[in-house]
Amino acid sequence: MGITELRQLATPGAAQSEAADSIGAQLVRQGAISRTDMVLAGMVRAHCDASIDDILKAEGLIEESTLLAAHAARLKTRCVDREAVAALAYRPTGAAPGDLLRRGLLPVQDRDGLPAILTHAPGPAQQADGARLLIAPRALIQDEIVTRHRTVLTHAAQARVPTAESCRTWGDTLHRRLGVTLALLSVIAALTLIFPAVVLSVVALWACVTLAISIVLKLAAFVASMNPDASSLPVLSNDMPDDTVPLPKVSIIVPLFRETEIVHHLIGRLQRLTYPKCLLDVVLVLEEEDALTRRTLAQIDLPSWMRAVIAPDGQPRTKPRAMNYALDFCAGDIIGILDAEDAPDPDQITAIARRFQKVPEDVVCLQGVLDYYNPAQNWLARCFTIEYATWFRVMLPGMARLGLAIPLGGTTLYFRRDALERLGGWDAHNVTEDADLGFRLARHGLRTEMIDTVTAEEANCHVWPWVKQRSRWLKGYMTTYLVHMRKPGLLYKQLGAWKFWGFQAHFMAALSQFILAPILWSFWLVLLGLFHPLDPLVPRSVLITVCSLFLTAEILCILIHAAAVNRREHFHLLPWVPTMIFYAPLGAIAAYKALYELVVKPFFWDKTTHGVSLPLRGRRRWKRGSDDGAYFP
Repeated sequence: MGITELRQLATPGAAQSEAADSIGAQLVRQGAISRTDMVLAGMVRAHCDASIDDILKAEGLIEESTLLAAHAARLKTRCVDREAVAALAYRPTGAAPGDLLRRGLLPVQDRDGLPAILTHAPGPAQQADGARLLIAPRALIQDEIVTRHRTVLTHAAQARVPTAESCRTWGDTLHRRLGVTLALLSVIAALTLIFPAVVLSVVALWACVTLAISIVLKLAAFVASMNPDASSLPVLSNDMPDDTVPLPKVSIIVPLFRETEIVHHLIGRLQRLTYPKCLLDVVLVLEEEDALTRRTLAQIDLPSWMRAVIAPDGQPRTKPRAMNYALDFCAGDIIGILDAEDAPDPDQITAIARRFQKVPEDVVCLQGVLDYYNPAQNWLARCFTIEYATWFRVMLPGMARLGLAIPLGGTTLYFRRDALERLGGWDAHNVTEDADLGFRLARHGLRTEMIDTVTAEEANCHVWPWVKQRSRWLKGYMTTYLVHMRKPGLLYKQLGAWKFWGFQAHFMAALSQFILAPILWSFWLVLLGLFHPLDPLVPRSVLITVCSLFLTAEILCILIHAAAVNRREHFHLLPWVPTMIFYAPLGAIAAYKALYELVVKPFFWDKTTHGVSLPLRGRRRWKRGSDDGAYFP
């Protein structure tokens, strides 16, 4: 609840007055704000872990320039502009540039040679330093820190994750990768020419084994997800009223790259969030070379709790690199990730913040549910929506309840900031940084919990863009598996037996099923009574048994898909569930593209185009929690 609502509901006289030397008292003395509004701001502060500065700016009650001038008057110092800041010499203090960015501080030598600190929000900690305080806007201070420490910050964004847990060293091994790949292909080709039947039998056997593993894993996850009361995570302090603990500051990183079509819609969707705006810190991360999106965003009047951060150009040009760079700019104790096309539940941040206050300290990540808001666009969008419903409403919750480590979903992710920084953020070179981070969390004894808050996204609904996006995901999956299996013994020790074998089952089954899908499809020949290449080697009864396994897997998938969409917002997708059998071949195409890129260009980020469903404005689309057929913009 903000000051506007409190004006109607509260009795200002019941609240404490500001101290005479506080910024609030200074603003009242200057006539910049009324005493009543200042008292109401204090009431808001009692329930929010926010400064008076942030509360007043978020409520639109004061301009930043007025606030900074009041700080300068209170402290008997001066405000400095961009030209004056650039003329001040930097004063090394040993503080890391990233720490300076987060705190919005820049140690300098004043024009008289005495030590000074540039700050936008002077507090007791800065005043206790002994240096003179100079006042400047946060954006100006951060720009100056970036200018003076560009090289260090750019390198940190590319290499925050320890080398042992990153794939960044692969950039120097192209010739080795090509040599190993060509040698391996030559061996396979030679064996196939000499022993074609044996090679086919071995490949078919592996395909069947991984299919059986996939069936067991899906069935176990499905059964676990059907028990909503089952949870491996205890809930603490349930008897404590939520409003007795102040809400924390939450930063949301939104990477943007060539998103001119959708950026206006993004701003509108973020403004629907009901979390106190004084506690929201939305960081829109743009690439330095993306001039078009920068110009588009410059035309939008952003609220005080949204700001743009420009990631310096560098390699690799990936989403995780941009997020690593933005992390130091964030002010929150909780870090969230959203994508450009996302439409989160309005109460999502509140649910996340309250959940973090209740779960154990080792639960450092909350993963929300992803859904699609354009399933009506075409068949591919319907199938993609069915697949996502199955993954986020059945498989991930089931795997979490089974106590397995889970790959994260890329968006609607929220982390405890301290844990994220200890792990080094994201691997800037891994194109499926979310899955990689999920397993790094597990390796370090940290846990992820699924939470029932939904973010609607835009389904990729054109065939070749879908293949490109899926190939990037699969390439990242392959990369993640290879990185974590560098030292299997260490991985086993860190994860424990149950999670280690769950890791093997998940990756080996998923990747093998995509790559060996044509082998499994060949068993349709047996079902149709036609000749199969294995007929001379394997009794027909064995082939029929394999066909039974294949059919069992198909039927199980259909049942799980049906269960996943058997809810009000997606009930219309039930008739389309059987057609998922024709959707799977696209994944096989993507897998072979991923294998090629894994060897030739492992860090290449095949950008997904967003905004393709914008022409659908006016069509009726799903909005969670709405019974009146509300429309999305």
